[in-house]
Amino acid sequence: MKSILNDTNMSKESARRVLSQYHIKPTAQRLDIARITLYKDQHLSAEDVIMRLNSNTDGISRATVYNTLNLFVDKGLLRRVIIDSSKIYYDSKTKPHSHYFNVDTGEILDFEFDDIKIEPSLDLPKNTLKEGVDVVIRIKNSK
Repeated sequence: MKSILNDTNMSKESARRVLSQYHIKPTAQRLDIARITLYKDQHLSAEDVIMRLNSNTDGISRATVYNTLNLFVDKGLLRRVIIDSSKIYYDSKTKPHSHYFNVDTGEILDFEFDDIKIEPSLDLPKNTLKEGVDVVIRIKNSK
């Protein structure tokens, strides 16, 4: 196997510890995906992860990548940032925050807004709880 994941500072042992803390079985594929997604605050699409994996390893299936990213979201290691139905990113910064999305460049930037509290006043359907409120502000480059 080729040298794995040159663009990460996270060791396999660090990734193994993180996955174990979240009660995730540390398979070789999950360790590789953790090393790509968790070593710094960033926003990656599943395609970004697949490209990095397949350029550095013998290849991991798309299904494995998607299943692992969804597992990491379910366990609280990543958050989904849904820009629209065709643009879903995985955010390694799990503390509540919001995003700017540049429609010209595709860049996603984090921002905090502690002074503003958004509480939907809608009555939730029976037997449901509010999971969270996501704010994405779409911006574009000025001409």
